[in-house]
Amino acid sequence: MIKTQNLFYFYQEQESDNKTQVLKDISLDIPKGEFVALLGHNGSGKSTLARTFNAILIPEGGKVYVDGLDTSDENLLYEIRKKAGMVFQNPDNQLVATIVEEDIAFGPENLGVESKEIRKRVDDALNAVGMRAYISHAPHMLSGGQKQRVAIAGILAMKPECIILDESTAMLDPSGRKEVMDTIKKLNHELNMTVILITHYMEEAAQADRVIVLDEGKVVMDGKPDEVFCQVDRLKELRLGVPEVTELSYILKQKGVDLGDGILTTDDFMDRFKAVIGK
Repeated sequence: MIKTQNLFYFYQEQESDNKTQVLKDISLDIPKGEFVALLGHNGSGKSTLARTFNAILIPEGGKVYVDGLDTSDENLLYEIRKKAGMVFQNPDNQLVATIVEEDIAFGPENLGVESKEIRKRVDDALNAVGMRAYISHAPHMLSGGQKQRVAIAGILAMKPECIILDESTAMLDPSGRKEVMDTIKKLNHELNMTVILITHYMEEAAQADRVIVLDEGKVVMDGKPDEVFCQVDRLKELRLGVPEVTELSYILKQKGVDLGDGILTTDDFMDRFKAVIGK
């Protein structure tokens, strides 16, 4: 779905001719239907990388392909942005109408979709995110999690094959984060939609199929969640955390209680812990 080849990107410094390199020789393949968590401390380049995935930013070196389409070809931007939709951190910045139904219809209308098809897409998108009951509500009256689900529905109505979420749960409370994560997993499992999630919450990243870690514009770790999060010391060096139960099992191991590696959930922890206590 997404392919980058020797990707470089620079930001122009304000009031200067100097440029700062943000992405450094990144080559990645993200297959269709994969759920990828993209991690890195602030300034690591993860948001910049995500913005190259739907041609908001164009590489200054190397290539980015979205379902085989070259993002540097201006004639393909329309098709690329239909294939890869982006949801940002603050849902208020993506809500444009006074009624939920109209907000979700906004994208398809701008794509020139006919009215009958728009009606179907709005209904399908609302059903997909569990917000059908709020079709006539005012978006500003919704909770943070509900707003973000409406923002996701607005992207879904444009029928993307890939959805990119740039810290879309950062401004939500735990309940709102769970709503959004449940929606993301449903889209991935039931619609086989490619999901790329940028997050600071390690418990969210642990639910992905794959975790990619960036540091200073380079990919420094790439693997399944259990393969990445078992490297606790390495992640701490990169100024990142691990899921709480992974941290707890790491501390217990240092104290002589070895529960084994690959613990990512509370259920994993309890099963291992009870087995050790039983012995």
